[in-house]
Amino acid sequence: QLQLVESGGDLVQPGGSLRLSCLASGFTLNYYAVGWFRQAPGKEREEVSCISSSGGSTKYADSVKGRFTISRDNAKNTVYLQMNSLKPEDTAVYYCAAEVTLLGCPNKFDYWGQGTQVTVSS
Repeated sequence: QLQLVESGGDLVQPGGSLRLSCLASGFTLNYYAVGWFRQAPGKEREEVSCISSSGGSTKYADSVKGRFTISRDNAKNTVYLQMNSLKPEDTAVYYCAAEVTLLGCPNKFDYWGQGTQVTVSS
């Protein structure tokens, strides 16, 4: 069974840092691009970042550029999202998603995790 499991969400003060992990089970992430998305209460889901299957291509939403870094460790079947300088507006449920492709970051993702809550508050 293909499964993505996010972890690392927590309550953190503004200016703090968190690292989210997305662990794949039941399949290897080697041939999958992986995206991180978030959804805050009352807002639409937005794509935060994406990394290609090789790790050679990444993209970020303007709202997180310079603060968030996406990376992957295919040996561990895991993709990470390092989040620094967190702001209250980063509060959301964060989801990872995967799509099989060797061509950069796709427009759609077929496999989704259940999400992890990130709360930025003093």
